[in-house]
Amino acid sequence: MSAVKLAVVGGGSTYTPELIDGFARLHEALPIAELVLIDPAEQRLELIAGLARRIFDRYGRDTRVVTTSSVLQGVSDADAVLLQLRVGGQAIRNSDESWPLDCGCVGQETTGAGGLAKALRTVPVVLDIAEQIRTASPNAWIVDFTNPVGIVTRALLNEGHRAVGLCNVAIGFQRRFARHLGVEPALIRLDHVGLNHLTWERGVTLLDHPGAATGQEVLPKLLANFGEAIAADVRLPHSLLQRLGVVPSYYLRYFYQHDTVVEEQRATGSRAAEVAEIERQLLDLYADPALDHKPALLEKRGGAYYSEAAVQLLAPLLGTGDGTDVHVVDTRNDGILPFLPDDAVIEVPAQIDADGVWPLPQRPVEPLYAGLIAHVAAYEQLALRAALDGGRDRVVDALLAHPLIGQWDTAEPLADRLIAHNRAYLSWA
Repeated sequence: MSAVKLAVVGGGSTYTPELIDGFARLHEALPIAELVLIDPAEQRLELIAGLARRIFDRYGRDTRVVTTSSVLQGVSDADAVLLQLRVGGQAIRNSDESWPLDCGCVGQETTGAGGLAKALRTVPVVLDIAEQIRTASPNAWIVDFTNPVGIVTRALLNEGHRAVGLCNVAIGFQRRFARHLGVEPALIRLDHVGLNHLTWERGVTLLDHPGAATGQEVLPKLLANFGEAIAADVRLPHSLLQRLGVVPSYYLRYFYQHDTVVEEQRATGSRAAEVAEIERQLLDLYADPALDHKPALLEKRGGAYYSEAAVQLLAPLLGTGDGTDVHVVDTRNDGILPFLPDDAVIEVPAQIDADGVWPLPQRPVEPLYAGLIAHVAAYEQLALRAALDGGRDRVVDALLAHPLIGQWDTAEPLADRLIAHNRAYLSWA
C-alpha cells in the first residue's frame, strides 16, 4: 500500500482541522505522504497549516504539510483534490441568508434563492479550478464538498471531470442511529435516497457484521423507541415522522415548514453571523503554538464527521483500503432514478472501488418524495444553466422552478435582489 498525495482547495478554512484530525487518526486506512493546503488567504493558511502539522505530530504521522496560494502548483501530481471553498466568505453567506426574507422566502445558503446565489458564484470558480487540476494532475479524483454539492458536482461531471460529491448528512444519520441502538456505526447501512440536501432515510439495516450483505431492518424500531429524539434532531414534528414512516433530512424542514422557518429567521437573524463569531474564536485558538488537537468549539462550526466520510470514500477510491466499500455519495443518475435525466446528480449509496463510483439500484421512490425530487432536480438544471450562461431571465427561470418560490410576483424581485447583492461575483451582471 503506497501513501498518497492529497490537496485541499480552501485549505485555509477554519474547518480544515476537523479534516486533519480524521486524516491523522485514520492514517492506516488512508496513508497520506503529502497534504497540500491551497488558499489565497496566506496568513490564515499558515495558521491552519501550523496546527495541522502539530496534529499529525501528535499522532506520530510523518505526513508532509505544504501550503500554497497556487492551485496549479498545489494540485500537481495529486491523487485526489478536495474542494471546500466559499466564494465571498461568511459576509456573502450572511447576505444569502438575509435578502430572501424580504420577499417572504427562506434565507438559506444551499437552497432557495440564497442557494441559487451561491451556485451562480461558485460554479464558474470551481470549473476553473477543475481545469487546472486536469492540466496538472489529469488522473486525480475531485471530491466536492462545496455547496450546493448537487449543482457543483453536476457541473463537474458534465465537463468530464473525474468527480464525486460528498455530504455529511448520511454519515451523521449513521452515527446517530448507531448510538441509539448501541452498536458500532459500521453495522448500520442506510436506504438513503434523493438529491443533495433533499433526502430521506427509507430504511435502516442492522448488518449481521461489518460489510455483510444481509441484516435486519430496524427503522420501525428506531422510530418507535427513539422517534421523539430523532424528530428533535431533524427539527421536524414527531407526528410528521410517524405519518411518513421515514426520517427526512433536516433540510426538508425548509420545505415541510417553510413559513415557520421564515418567521424564526426573521426573529433570530442569520446563522452566518453566528458562524463568523465562531470562526474568530477558532482562529485565536489556532494561533496557540501549544494546541495540537481540534478544539471542542469546532463542533459548533458544522460539518460533523466530514473527515471520516472523506477517508471512507477516498480509501477504496485510491486503492488504499480493502478494495470495495459502499458509501452514500453524490453522483450521476444514469437511470438509477428513472424519473430523472441521466445527467442529474443524485445522492444514494454507491459501491466505491479503484475503478470508480457505482450507484446501487434503488427500489421505486414513493410519489410523495419522487415529486419533490423531480421538482428540485428541474430547478437544479436551470440553476446550472444560469450559472454557466448568466442572464437575468435564466435567474428568474430557476427561481420560478424552485418549489420554495415558484411565483412570478416573488421570483421577479428576488432575481433583482440576487443580482444586486452578487454583482461583484457575476461576470455577466
